[in-house]
Amino acid sequence: MSRRKVNSRGYSLRKVNTREARQRFLIVCEGEKTEPNYFRSFRVPKDVAEIDVQGLGENPSKLVQSAKELKKQEDYDQVWCVFDRDSWTIEDFNNAIKNANAEGFKVAYSNEAFELWYVLHFEFLNTGIPRSDYLRKLTSLLSRTYQKNSETIYDELFEKQSIAIRNAENLLKQYDPHIPAKDNPSTTVHLLVQELNKFIQ
Repeated sequence: MSRRKVNSRGYSLRKVNTREARQRFLIVCEGEKTEPNYFRSFRVPKDVAEIDVQGLGENPSKLVQSAKELKKQEDYDQVWCVFDRDSWTIEDFNNAIKNANAEGFKVAYSNEAFELWYVLHFEFLNTGIPRSDYLRKLTSLLSRTYQKNSETIYDELFEKQSIAIRNAENLLKQYDPHIPAKDNPSTTVHLLVQELNKFIQ
């Protein structure tokens, strides 16, 4: 027996929108705390999407391999690998992106550090700076000591998120051709943020 409700005109009352099919996300992060804490803060209703965030503490290539193993165990609609250029070799960074693409995974990379995404909430930064300078810059921008493993940073930056997305998009436009390992600074974290935002009601 069909459970679909029909109104007096014979039209289906079934809800039609992009959120109808429940999505399962796997987000594997190079960092064990900073990135996972941020992505776990997205208020995505469990009946709309399931977000499995794992902080693995592995280099980019190993991270993609781990994502591959996890995907074999569970059925995910979207798999995202989150990692930094950091001090990893160019070969490791490039291979991770290539292997992720070959698996149909999406990549949210940052060159050079994930904190670039946070800085872009406040200003457009198109000059590469050392990793340690991101921490100092964020302490100044936040008017408090920036804590790498903060569990409140998502909420603190939420109102500026649209600014960060615009800045990240404009930053990528500056590089032609795109060479992620050399494009410093650059990030694609906004692509994952925008994808998660589709499921926030």
